[in-house]
Amino acid sequence: MNNRLRELRDAKGWSQGELAAQLDVSRQTINALETGKYDPSLPLAFRIAKLFSCRIEDVFLPDPI
Repeated sequence: MNNRLRELRDAKGWSQGELAAQLDVSRQTINALETGKYDPSLPLAFRIAKLFSCRIEDVFLPDPI
C-alpha cells in the first residue's frame, strides 16, 4: 500500500521520532510505514488520519488493481 505519510510529516516539520511519539509507536514503525514495508492496523490508520486532520484514504492509497 502506498501512502503520503512522509509528505504529511515533512509538511509539519516533524521527525520520524516526533511523529512516532505522538502516535505512541516506535520510530522504526514510522520508517516501515513510510517505506511501504508495513501496512498499519486499522486503529493506527485512524489515529494517523486524525492527527493530520484528514481521511484515511487521503493518507493511504490502495495498490492499483
